[in-house]
Amino acid sequence: MKPKANADFPSFGMSFRKVFAFFFFLGRKTGKARVFFLLGLIPIAIAVMVRIVMAGRSGDVVAVFNEILIVFFVTFDIVILSLFYGTSIVAEETEGRTLPYLTTRPLSKTGIFLGKYAAYVSLMFLMVTASLFVSFFIMNGHRFRDPMLYLTFLRYAAALGLGILAYTAFFAFLGTFLKRAILIGLIFGFGWENVIQYFPGSTQKFSLVHYMKSLMPRRASGGPFSILLFRLEPTAPAVAMVMLVLIAAVFLALACWLFRMKEYLFEE
Repeated sequence: MKPKANADFPSFGMSFRKVFAFFFFLGRKTGKARVFFLLGLIPIAIAVMVRIVMAGRSGDVVAVFNEILIVFFVTFDIVILSLFYGTSIVAEETEGRTLPYLTTRPLSKTGIFLGKYAAYVSLMFLMVTASLFVSFFIMNGHRFRDPMLYLTFLRYAAALGLGILAYTAFFAFLGTFLKRAILIGLIFGFGWENVIQYFPGSTQKFSLVHYMKSLMPRRASGGPFSILLFRLEPTAPAVAMVMLVLIAAVFLALACWLFRMKEYLFEE
C-alpha cells in the first residue's frame, strides 16, 4: 500500500488543470478584467494620435514608442496588473468566504494556488501583449518588411512576460500572509521600484524592473531611449532571464508553502 502522501501527488496535475480552466474563463468576465482591458487601450490611443500628429517623421515616432509607451508598460501597466491579480489569489477567496469550498474539495492546495496563479498570469500576458502588439505595429507601420522589427517585438513581449511572472509571484507571496497586501505592494511597485532603478552601481539590481530593462532592446532608430535606460548598468540578458525566473520560482514556492500551512480565519 502506497503512503498517503504519495497518493496525493497524482491529484496535483488534475487540481492544476481544473483550477486553471475555471479561473481563466471566469477571469475574462469579471469587472476587473474589463477595467484592465480599457487600461490597455491607453497606449493604443496614444500610438494612433502620435502617428497622426507626427505623420512622415518616422524617427520621432519610434522614439515616442521607446520613451513613452514602453515606459508605460514597464513601470505602470504590468505592475498594477500583477499587484491586483497577484494579491487577489488568496484575498478574493477569503473575502468572499469561498476558500473552504476550494480547500475541502479533492484538490491539492499547491495545485489550487499554482492553477489560479497560472490562470491570472495568462490573462495578464494576453492583455499586455495584445496592447503591445497593436501599439507597436501602429508606431512601426513603415517597417513591416523589416524582419528585425518582429524580433524586436518578441524581445519586448518576452521581457514583459517574464516581468509579469516575477511581479505576480512576489505579490501573490505578499497576499498569502498580509491583510493589506495591496498597500505594501503599491509602496514596493511605485515607490521602491521607481526609485532604486536609477541608483548607480549594483544597488539597482535589487529591483525587478532592472532585469526587465536589461532584456529590452537598447537601441532603436540609432539612439537609446533615455527615460527607461537612464543610469542603467545592464545585467547580461541570459543572467537577467535566469534572475526573473528564479525570483518567480522562489516567491511561488514560499507562497505555496504558506498557503498550505496557514489557517485563514474570516473576519465578522
